[in-house]
Amino acid sequence: MGPALLALWSAPRSRSTVFFRMMLERDDLLPLHEPFCNIANDGRTEAGDRVVTSSGELVDVLLALAGQRTVFFKDTTDCEYDTVFDRQDFLKGGRHTFLLRHPREIIPSYAAIKPDMALREVGVEYLWRLHQAVLDAGGEPVVVDSDDFVDQPERTARAYCAAVGLPFRDDILHWQPGERSEWRQSARWHTDVSNSSTVRRTERAYDRTVETDPLLRRYYEHHLPFYEQLWDRRIRI
Repeated sequence: MGPALLALWSAPRSRSTVFFRMMLERDDLLPLHEPFCNIANDGRTEAGDRVVTSSGELVDVLLALAGQRTVFFKDTTDCEYDTVFDRQDFLKGGRHTFLLRHPREIIPSYAAIKPDMALREVGVEYLWRLHQAVLDAGGEPVVVDSDDFVDQPERTARAYCAAVGLPFRDDILHWQPGERSEWRQSARWHTDVSNSSTVRRTERAYDRTVETDPLLRRYYEHHLPFYEQLWDRRIRI
């Protein structure tokens, strides 16, 4: 394939960093980790050799870089980046993938790290809004279920690569563990991936769940319909 902009969007705690870690094993991409989220949280991010301080500027830089080589970035929707809704060139010109995880699993995982989480930070509704914006712009979004990814990593990675026009490489499914500079700005969220060497399912038990905590239950009931709409559009593995 020629130069392209490949976007991977996910709600937080949806296994997007292990997906990103897999993509880091490729040498045919410029990988960027959560550039929009970095700007929202820290006021800056690095993209290529540029320091970028606004989401509007970031869109321009991403499109310019993608004219020279294939750019792959992943970002999460616990923050909001409404600038992108006005950028039809970005919404239609990029190849946007949406990585799903059930909100029943997202919410307790997020609350364990940020106990005072807000409703919007679950991110599934905003993920749906971004997906709809890509559709409205005439793009062709791809939806991947992260359960498929951790349970059938090779088949899911093959399907993803076919959907976005990348050649599949089986050597991307294994790597050396360790923290990466790409996610240094948000390292505390990614300790499991830093300790990993492949794609696999991990199980956690949490004190607060959508069954035991009324506030988390309300969050779950709000976001569930948006998840279900996206899940119906997923690639079948």
